[in-house]
Amino acid sequence: MTTLILAAGDEINPVIPHTSEIILGLVAFLLLLFVMKKFVAPRFEALYAERAAKIEGGIEKAEQAQVEAQKLLADYRAQLAEARAEAARIRDDARIEGEQIISELRVKAQEESARIVAQGQTQLETQRAQIVAELRGELGRLAIDLADRVVGESLEDEVRRRGTVDRFLADLDGTSAPAVK
Repeated sequence: MTTLILAAGDEINPVIPHTSEIILGLVAFLLLLFVMKKFVAPRFEALYAERAAKIEGGIEKAEQAQVEAQKLLADYRAQLAEARAEAARIRDDARIEGEQIISELRVKAQEESARIVAQGQTQLETQRAQIVAELRGELGRLAIDLADRVVGESLEDEVRRRGTVDRFLADLDGTSAPAVK
């Protein structure tokens, strides 16, 4: 092994650095520290501040968005409540209107029914009067024929025949009137 001999005669210890290396290392460290503090640290601080601002701005934006979302939700719920109230009112109005229509239709149906019944009554009265007139004529002819046969004399004379028919029908009306009504 070779040993280095110094001017003073001491041997160099490999674990302990030489004084010039310590000074050179210290100068380099200080120079590096100066460059880092002058250029790198401000850049890191600026990036850190920018990122913090972005995060805080993002948080603020998120909070604002949350507040806006809450407002929109409240508006939506209010509109939904209004829509439900409006729908309930419309349903109630429709139900009332339906009931009115039904009652109007009932009244119209009753009026129509009454009109049809009245028309039927009138028609029945007309037919009854017509049938009674026909029956009177037929009964008159039958009465004359019968009277001709019973009496044996001819009832050809118009005045006599009319008088006989009228008396017969009056007697017939007198006996059958309580039974008809």
